[in-house]
Amino acid sequence: MNVAERGGWATLAARPRVVAAGVALWCLGLLGFGLYLQHVVGLEPCQMCIVQRYALVGVALLTALAAALPRRGARLGLIAAALVVAGLGAFVAARQSWLQWFPPEIQACGRDFYGMIEAFPLKRAIPMIFRGSGDCTAIDWTWLGLTIANWSFLNFVAMAAVCLTLLVGGARRR
Repeated sequence: MNVAERGGWATLAARPRVVAAGVALWCLGLLGFGLYLQHVVGLEPCQMCIVQRYALVGVALLTALAAALPRRGARLGLIAAALVVAGLGAFVAARQSWLQWFPPEIQACGRDFYGMIEAFPLKRAIPMIFRGSGDCTAIDWTWLGLTIANWSFLNFVAMAAVCLTLLVGGARRR
């Protein structure tokens, strides 16, 4: 049975470079939409949104490099790293969704991301970023009943699933 007859996930794993390039373009599309929401619609990103953007940039860079490399071993390593970064992005998006569903009693706007990095050592700034602030609980935009954080979570999980499929497919072909 050839790859075309198997269909589905097997077809996806059979063309890892094309799929990796597709994931990179997917990330760029999401980043573009985020910039549209910020600069055209006027929504200001919170700390957690900024971290999710960095995760999208990370997944985009890693999968673009994976698509460019002809060596399978290096490509699988980059895709594994993209899987980890997508997982971290999903974690941040899930935390933001949780904060939106169950906002804390005291809502206070914290420092912005860059202010925290400049003012505090990294080991103190990282927990502050994930703690969130009043801005992270705001629901300024929804589509089909889901917030930006909800959509972000779903996209990161889907990207992680694609990366995992590529890893499993690459490992089987060895």
